[in-house]
Amino acid sequence: MHELAVTKSILRLVLNAAQQKKAKKIQAIYLIVGEMRNLEQDWIQRYFDYISKDTIAEGAQIEVTKVPVAFGCKLCGKEFTADLYENKKLLCPYCGGFEYTLLFGRELLVEKMEVV
Repeated sequence: MHELAVTKSILRLVLNAAQQKKAKKIQAIYLIVGEMRNLEQDWIQRYFDYISKDTIAEGAQIEVTKVPVAFGCKLCGKEFTADLYENKKLLCPYCGGFEYTLLFGRELLVEKMEVV
């Protein structure tokens, strides 16, 4: 259900940007979403279709590019990706260390939109 709040923010953002560009219609919105956000394209599209009725964004298609979760190991300095749903205990695959920094995976960006 958290997709609804996120989708409302996306709609507000794209409507403001379209207004600044004096656009008549928003046709597509391209998002970059980190895996840790746990957002599903289907649900974002469904909510967007519902809340964008009677706006210039009505009918716009949402395209999502997912960014995998990536960490930087503080011990060996290498970067690695991880599936947080499969790995219950996250260790660096190179040195076995458990001290790391999150590098990617929490993104939520409107990359671009198509307007006319």
